[in-house]
Amino acid sequence: MFEWENLVKEMPDLLAPSMAKDHPNLPVVKEEGCYYYGADGKEYLDFTSGIAVTNVGHRHPKVVQAIKDAADSLTHGPSGVIMYESILRLAKELAKVLPGELDHFFFANSGTEAIEGAIKLAKYVKKRPYVISFTGCFHGRTMGALSVSTSKSKYRKWMQPSGLVYQLPYANVKEVPVGEEPVSYVVEKLEQDVSKLFKYQVHPDEVACMIVEPVLGEGGYIIPPTEWLHKVREICDKFGILLIFDEVQTGFGRTGNWFAAQTFDVQPDIMAIAKGIANGLPLSATVASKELMKQWPLGSHGTTFGGNPISCAAALAVLEVIKEEELLKNTQEVGEFAVHALQQLKVKHSIIGEIRAVGLMIGIEIVHPGTGESDGEALMRILDLCLEEGVLFYFCGPNHEVIRMIPPLSVTKQQIQTGIDMLARAIERYEQEGRK
Repeated sequence: MFEWENLVKEMPDLLAPSMAKDHPNLPVVKEEGCYYYGADGKEYLDFTSGIAVTNVGHRHPKVVQAIKDAADSLTHGPSGVIMYESILRLAKELAKVLPGELDHFFFANSGTEAIEGAIKLAKYVKKRPYVISFTGCFHGRTMGALSVSTSKSKYRKWMQPSGLVYQLPYANVKEVPVGEEPVSYVVEKLEQDVSKLFKYQVHPDEVACMIVEPVLGEGGYIIPPTEWLHKVREICDKFGILLIFDEVQTGFGRTGNWFAAQTFDVQPDIMAIAKGIANGLPLSATVASKELMKQWPLGSHGTTFGGNPISCAAALAVLEVIKEEELLKNTQEVGEFAVHALQQLKVKHSIIGEIRAVGLMIGIEIVHPGTGESDGEALMRILDLCLEEGVLFYFCGPNHEVIRMIPPLSVTKQQIQTGIDMLARAIERYEQEGRK
């Protein structure tokens, strides 16, 4: 333990600041279910799921066993050079839970790689140069993915990508003027914004795709009206533009369905999936129909490590666990319970603004009690106090103003209540600090 403690102290000399300066850098020695176990000997309730990754819980026994069994046969498989059962079985099983005719896969390692693949596929198929994305969305940090990411300007500072991308505003009913009907307003505004874009900046015949997060993740857990997403689909259909859903964070049960496309009943042409797919092992996929994928020939995209056989085995176990343990149902039921408990907490504390939730993708806005303006400074202090109480949350939003509550989908109502009670104590402590 002494050596481990010394290593933590040496962290600034070992890791790049962009890797070692996140919040809260909690030293842990073990994970299990909904818990992390700290080097300090404390148990921490985890409401981050490794940032929406360990959807079936940390170190689920079935996933761990699948990893061990797979390692007994193969540890690396450059697909195409060799072929192996787990990658083919995974493709077959994923096709059963994905919406529509999304049944062809290019497996990679991370969400940003899945986004890169989706954009490349769209451009190749449509033979058009431009992409439209939506302000506030986060799609990754490689240069292609960064060109469509606008959740925070710091991600692009001094690294501005040169991609041919146009931006449209994301739907946010909170910004609707007083007196306007929110759903109608954001739908009509989208139509107007698209019309102006196509009239003054780019012809629709030059646009290969629109890419959107069906629920804004890093940008603040903004949940758009279903009608707005349907309008995006309608616009794409009208102009022959491919629609890409970034389901890296919303996928694999997080919204209460397998994917947000099913939650909102919108069929994308291409999807990018990752995070929860293999419960912590590196794996992702660009997904489309056979009709689209067959137009993307050998050599137009490639990977060395994508679709690793151990990761694919873990992903197969994840699918089985979600089905066997009825985690979609649990997500819906426990998510409703969590929102009700948070609304009760909001009544007691004016520092809590909006509660934004779909399934177990929950955002808790922190605002200044007097002005109602977002308060990222208060949020970071509350997260520190939450950690002292024994629960780990994360943040999102352009000003770090939203607490991100994304527990494993296996979480129980009792664990939810325990975590919210810890949050309540942290808020009370923060308010007491302000009165001193």
